[in-house]
Amino acid sequence: MADIHIERQHGMSLAQARKAAFQWAEQAEQKFDMECTYEEGADCDAVSFKRSGVTGTLTVDAKTFELQAKLGFLLGAFREKIEGEIVKNLDALIAGHPAHKAHKTAAKAAEKPAAKKTPRKSKPAA
Repeated sequence: MADIHIERQHGMSLAQARKAAFQWAEQAEQKFDMECTYEEGADCDAVSFKRSGVTGTLTVDAKTFELQAKLGFLLGAFREKIEGEIVKNLDALIAGHPAHKAHKTAAKAAEKPAAKKTPRKSKPAA
């Protein structure tokens, strides 16, 4: 069996992260024919998913998304491709969320050094 473990930080509120996790579950059901069960907790939610050859859980809290999956023997041979697809979908979902975009913009602004002011050259008097 092959294991997949993916963890992503996000800048969403718990309510927003829950919404994103629910969207992920809907996409997994539609795109990958997964059977998903969503369980809401006080401060952490879990999406259990399964289909022939795959079982796993996506947990979400106020700071992170964490996905753990086990691939059966046949799908284990395609682990890298499957993991890449999951990463792409999860990252797109997180990046497309308005709260994450605002968080990312604020983080980038904090990293940038202050802009230097360049003095203007005055024109010589005619």
